[in-house]
Amino acid sequence: MKPSPRPLAVFAFALCSLTARADVSLPAIFSDHMVLQRDARVPVWGTAAPGEKITVEFAGQSVGTTAATDGKWQVALTNLSAGSSPQVLTIKGNNSIVIQDVLVGEVWLGSGQSNMAMTVSRAQNFETEKSAATFPLLRHYKEESVNADSPKSVGKGHWVATTPEDVGAFSAALYFFGRELHQTLRVPVGLINSSVGGTPIEAWIAADVQKNSKAIQAALAALPPATPPAPAPEQQKSAEKKAQKSAKTAKAAPAVRSSTGGLFNGKISPLIPYAIRGALWYQGEANSTPAKAPLYEHQLPLLIRDWRARWGYDFPFAWVQLPNFLGAGRDWPTVREAMLKTLALPHTGMAVAIDVGEANDIHPKDKQTVGHRLAQWALGTVYAQKVPATSGPLPAGHEIRGGEIVLRFTHADGGLVAKAGPLTGFVVAGSDHVWKPATARLAGKTVIVSSPEVTAPLAARYAWENLPTCNLYNGAGLPASPFRTDDWK
Repeated sequence: MKPSPRPLAVFAFALCSLTARADVSLPAIFSDHMVLQRDARVPVWGTAAPGEKITVEFAGQSVGTTAATDGKWQVALTNLSAGSSPQVLTIKGNNSIVIQDVLVGEVWLGSGQSNMAMTVSRAQNFETEKSAATFPLLRHYKEESVNADSPKSVGKGHWVATTPEDVGAFSAALYFFGRELHQTLRVPVGLINSSVGGTPIEAWIAADVQKNSKAIQAALAALPPATPPAPAPEQQKSAEKKAQKSAKTAKAAPAVRSSTGGLFNGKISPLIPYAIRGALWYQGEANSTPAKAPLYEHQLPLLIRDWRARWGYDFPFAWVQLPNFLGAGRDWPTVREAMLKTLALPHTGMAVAIDVGEANDIHPKDKQTVGHRLAQWALGTVYAQKVPATSGPLPAGHEIRGGEIVLRFTHADGGLVAKAGPLTGFVVAGSDHVWKPATARLAGKTVIVSSPEVTAPLAARYAWENLPTCNLYNGAGLPASPFRTDDWK
């Protein structure tokens, strides 16, 4: 009887499978049209068969290594210079991977929830922006992986150059930021967008890091029992329905659960340690409930410290302070204050957006101004470029003088300015903690506030509402951050 060919076929299939598993592989972010960070240590990593010899070649450099017993390997390219000429990145092992159209320039990571995820197609003046969007050296990568129960290493996505046909799907805040950097610095710019609408900050921080944070655990223990939120007014309900409808109709990744640490595992971990110049953050709306808002001053610094530790260096990090919005039943001032306090960390910045929100839309369309303010911060502080200002006025202390409170500010570039009329947005209170509208006047780089109803003022607040009426700016046209001088509950 003729022997069955099955054993031989099974052996051949097994051999092919073993060979496939031994192939060199890379995370998704290493793909055609990518941008590598200039003037930095640039890790390149992946998997292969244990003991397999790996060689990485790029821009005249050839770096070799051997895959470890778990199949992981990593090398580093160094001292890459920015340039507009596309190059080829080659990775060789038992197989070869050739990545085409690779540029060297500036790389920034953008993360957060829906206002970072919001696309250029939903921003104001889209048709005008679309027609002008021909920037072959400005690239966008969207991390399309989802929530995960453990840290992942591969991810999912691809790089896309800026064209009128493709720009509509880019993160608007990132795009307008990156476009200004590209046009000013005249180097390629790579933008990595890893964001998901409706997600809280705790989804973006590793679960064990949050569990081991004494500050967060203490803050959690101090919170009063949660109470159901009051029914939202019709105006707020209308805004929420509009946001939900936009989210459904927009092109987006599949729905993502926001378990504690889940988005860090699925959407940040695969990007580490890809070399970046810095990171941008636009989030906080989902943490603005009265139960969550008090935690934010601990969570945002924890996220920054942890991401920096995992990347291995203190990269610049900036965020967008929550803008003006009706937000019934929410506590946006406390989240804004947490963002203001986080500026105590080194190499951080904040784009004040208290004047570019929309009362009835949690997704304001003016992402051009947001991107510009982030870019002004980066150009002035990260790249040492001369810019009118890197921030709006920030509180720098106060003094009580009889019946007045004198408020001092930093970032009063060009002096302090009351935009479109007398200063407004200030309130003061005395020992009874009852807030009264205050009269405010400019005096150099200070604002002096008082109220005939408060003869012995103890504290002042500015723009301390979800949707404040306020108009303090610096001479460079940037608005002052909301703030308070008290710490009353």
